[in-house]
Amino acid sequence: MSDIEKTESAVNPRSEMLGNAPVTSLMIKFAVPSIIAMLVGALYNIVDQLFIGNAVGPLGNAATNIAFPLTTSCLSLALLAGIGGASCFNLSMGRGERDKAPYFVGNAVFMMTVCGVVLLVVTKLFLTPLLNLFGSPAEVLPLAQEYVGITAWGFPFMILTTGGGHLIRADGSPRMTMFCNLLGAAINTALDAIFVLGLGWGMSGAAYATVIGQVISGGVAAVYLTRYKTVHVGLKHIVPRLRYIGKIAAVGMASFFNQLAMMIVQIVMNNLMRHYGALSAFGESIPIAVSGIIMKINQITFSIVIGLGQGAQPIISYNYGAERYDRVRKAFKSAVSVGAVVAIVAFLMFQLFPREIISIFGSGTEEYFEFGVKFFRIFLFFTWLNCLQPICSMFFTSIGKAGKGVFLSLTRQILFLLPPMIILPIFMGIDGILWSGPIADLLSGAAAVILSAWEFRLMRKLEVKKS
Repeated sequence: MSDIEKTESAVNPRSEMLGNAPVTSLMIKFAVPSIIAMLVGALYNIVDQLFIGNAVGPLGNAATNIAFPLTTSCLSLALLAGIGGASCFNLSMGRGERDKAPYFVGNAVFMMTVCGVVLLVVTKLFLTPLLNLFGSPAEVLPLAQEYVGITAWGFPFMILTTGGGHLIRADGSPRMTMFCNLLGAAINTALDAIFVLGLGWGMSGAAYATVIGQVISGGVAAVYLTRYKTVHVGLKHIVPRLRYIGKIAAVGMASFFNQLAMMIVQIVMNNLMRHYGALSAFGESIPIAVSGIIMKINQITFSIVIGLGQGAQPIISYNYGAERYDRVRKAFKSAVSVGAVVAIVAFLMFQLFPREIISIFGSGTEEYFEFGVKFFRIFLFFTWLNCLQPICSMFFTSIGKAGKGVFLSLTRQILFLLPPMIILPIFMGIDGILWSGPIADLLSGAAAVILSAWEFRLMRKLEVKKS
C-alpha cells in the first residue's frame, strides 16, 4: 500500500480492527454470528421437515427433499453475489481503495435482486417438469407441487437475506446478519406450529410459514443495506457495471459452484434412489425421504464449518490485501481447528445414535429406520474430515484466487462423488450409493490439505521477499 493508503487505513476504525485486533477475538466476533446465521438457515428446512414429518408423514418429507434443489439454487445465487461482493469489498478496503469498494456492494445487491426474480419466474413457469427432473415419484409429486408453488414466492427474499448477510458482515455488523436470520427462523417456526399443527394446513401451511419468514427477514436486510456504515452506498453504486459484476462473479464462483454441485448431486441422488430403491426392499419413496432428512441433518455440521469459514473471510481478505500473512495463517488455523472438533462430534453422534436422530422426524416402517441407520453409518463415515474442503475453498475465495476455490468446491460433490455414485450401484445396488460418500469425503479432504499447504508455502516466500 502507498503511504496515503496506509494512513487512511490506520484512521479507519474497521481497518484498525481487522488489521491489528487479536485474531482470536476477531474470529469470535465474526464467526459466532456467522455460525448462528448458517445454523438458522439450515434449521429453516429442518423445521419444515419436523412439522411435515409428524403431520403429513414420510411422503411429505420426500416432497420437501424433491423441492430442496430449488432452495440450493437460491443459496448458490446468494453466495455468488454475497460472498463475491463481500470478498471484493474487503480486499478493496485492505488495499485502501475506498472509492471502488461501494460499487462491489451495490452491484452485488443488483445481482441478487435480478437472480431472485428470474428464479421465481422460471420455477412458476416450469414447476412440474422441474419436480420430475428432481426425481419425484408419482405419489410424491402433488405434495411437492403444493409446497414449491407457494415457497417460490419467497426466493427473491431468501437470496437477499442470505447474500445480503455477507455484505452486512463485511460492513462490520455480523450480529445484524445473525438477527436477520434469527428473525426469519423464529417467524417460520411459530407459524409452522400454527399453520401445520393448529390449523391443519399440511404442506401449504409449512410453505406459507417459510415465505412469510423470508419476506420479513429479507426486508430487514434490505433496510440495512440502504444505510451501509463503512462507506456510503448510493443509487449510482447499484447501477450495474460489468467490470464490478465480473469481479464479484469470479470471486464468488467457488461458493456458487459448491452449492450448484450440491444441487446436481441431490438431483442425481434422488433419481438413483428412486430407481435402485424400487429394485430393493425399501421401495421408491423411503430412500428419498430418508436421504433428504439425513442430508439436512448433516447440513448442521456443514453450517457450523461454513460459518467458521465465513467468519474468517473478512479477516483473511483484509490482511491478505494488506500483506499481513501471519494474521492470515492464524485466522485459517483457528477456523480449521474448531471445525475439526465439530466434525468429530458429528461423526460420533451419527455412528452411535442414528435411529434416535431419524425418529425425531416422525414414525415409519422398520425398512424406513433400517435404511436411515445404514445411510448415517456408511454415507457419513468420513464426516470427521468435512471441516477441510469448505474452509479451504472459502480461504482461496477470500484471497482472490477464485480458480483454486472453484476446483476445491467441485472436488467433493462433482469430481469425487458423482462417478462412484453412478458406477457402484451397478454392482452393489442401492448400497453402492451409500459407499460413494466416504470415498468422496476422503479424496476431497486430501485435495484440500495439499492445495492449502502449497498456498501457505507461497505466502512464506512472499514474506521472505518482503523482508
